[in-house]
Amino acid sequence: MRILGINALFHDPAAALVIDGRTVAAAEEERFSRRKHGKRPVPFSAWELPEQAAAWCLKRAGLRPRDLDAVAYSFDPALARPADAMGLDDPWDHLRLTYAREAPGFLRTALPGLDPATVRFVPHHLAHAASGAFAAPGAGDCSVLVLDGRGERASHLAARRVGDRLESLRAQDLPHSLGLVYEELTEHLGFLRSSDEFKVMALASHGTPRMLPELRRYVYPTGDGGFHASGVPWRELCAPRGPEEPWTRDHADVAAGAQAVLEETLLDLVRWLHGRTHDSVLTLAGGVALNCVANSRIAREGPFSHVWVQPASGDAGTALGGALLLSAGAGDRPEPMTGADLGRDWSDAELGAWLKTAAVPFERPADIAATAARTLAGNGVVAWFQGRGEYGPRALGHRSLLAHPGHAGNLERLNDVKGREQFRPVAPMVLADRAAEIFDGPLPSPYMLFVHEVAPAWRERIPAVVHVDGTARIQTVDPAREPLVAKLLGEFERLTGLPVIVNTSLNTAGRPMVDDPRDALECFGSSPVDLLAMGPYAIRRGDVFRSPAGGEGEVQR
Repeated sequence: MRILGINALFHDPAAALVIDGRTVAAAEEERFSRRKHGKRPVPFSAWELPEQAAAWCLKRAGLRPRDLDAVAYSFDPALARPADAMGLDDPWDHLRLTYAREAPGFLRTALPGLDPATVRFVPHHLAHAASGAFAAPGAGDCSVLVLDGRGERASHLAARRVGDRLESLRAQDLPHSLGLVYEELTEHLGFLRSSDEFKVMALASHGTPRMLPELRRYVYPTGDGGFHASGVPWRELCAPRGPEEPWTRDHADVAAGAQAVLEETLLDLVRWLHGRTHDSVLTLAGGVALNCVANSRIAREGPFSHVWVQPASGDAGTALGGALLLSAGAGDRPEPMTGADLGRDWSDAELGAWLKTAAVPFERPADIAATAARTLAGNGVVAWFQGRGEYGPRALGHRSLLAHPGHAGNLERLNDVKGREQFRPVAPMVLADRAAEIFDGPLPSPYMLFVHEVAPAWRERIPAVVHVDGTARIQTVDPAREPLVAKLLGEFERLTGLPVIVNTSLNTAGRPMVDDPRDALECFGSSPVDLLAMGPYAIRRGDVFRSPAGGEGEVQR
């Protein structure tokens, strides 16, 4: 079966292609349109489809729209209720339902030749659940927990995978939503709602949860697999912050309290779920599952022996989950994800042609990993553009900005390069077989979805990646899966004695992660990056800005 998954209604529009149970391609529309999150999650944008991402997925597989057996649209309007009946203040929500019902026709227009009768509406949270339970390597029968802002009428789903079926066990009806509560706080603290929730998580580490008793009056588990989460009087807890205003101790403390009450509620939900299933494996999906601090507490204190988190846990992941769910229902056994590198790539010849067109001097060294490692060892910043782009919000060694972890100033330096707030941490990547001696937490951790305690002996050696609370959100690298990144790490350790490299996403604030060669060159040209490692090619800042007009071409070294 050839099944295209589509996420479109709220935010993070994306497409994914599953053929005979195997994920062939998956990409987010923002990487093509260059609009962060693809669009804002307002009713008036609900008609917008991931047209470019969908077209690319089909092109990758050599398919035409008419070749598809089914299209999974990750929202079922038949399950929805009017916003006011769900206790939501969203007077234009009916537009979303109208656009969702008309999605088959919109898709036929976006993908000429598509039979609209092939479009299937997949319940939003079942699509999330499938993206976890069916994509997790080696999970088999497992439990799955989904939490986000909202779906058709709920904000949560507890379920179980049994064979190639999903059994729903509990859902929490709106307006109670842990995701929406966190979104409200994000906006109250002056950040962009439905976009910057990770900033609240980072800010929480700078505060103390002294407001936790008050927050427990509004956010708490109900003991039956559900929860209450609504009506938090944020203005009574602290003054709102303007987007350009400095944050205060009160802002950090309310963030810390919100993070703590979220973690407490999640632990109760996890324990309830385990009490029903007695599984050893838990898979997580939904936007709340991108909260790596909460994930770590679930792994550390929860009853499951193994926790796996979908790397595209946000709504983008429902494109993949919807396609996997229909594939399983058609009799195809879903194959687990082997990595998040499911996006676009270019051959060496194509990359060389881009560089010649851009008229920049470049070289093709014998070993791009060794060349990049030398720049990093000299405390240079490297833009690393290799292989297929990542699916999901994390840079995992394909579209990354790299730096030396041994210089504390590199945290401020990278935040300046990217135009980010200085309270935000950067992450380390490390070879999987070296991680345990430096970091304490769930291992392996290939998708940067858990935080780990940094061993005291290492905190002064790699200060750039140690957060204010002594933790780091690590990426472990398997040489069999990522040989080039592994070689880079090995070369850097040979030069510096440090088996860790700073890895943050290759983008600047407010812009999507770099995806194609033009994006990489634009980011390189506008940011103080010392070396762009694009495929086998090295582009040095000094050469580019020293070069006279017409001096483009390959540089011999």
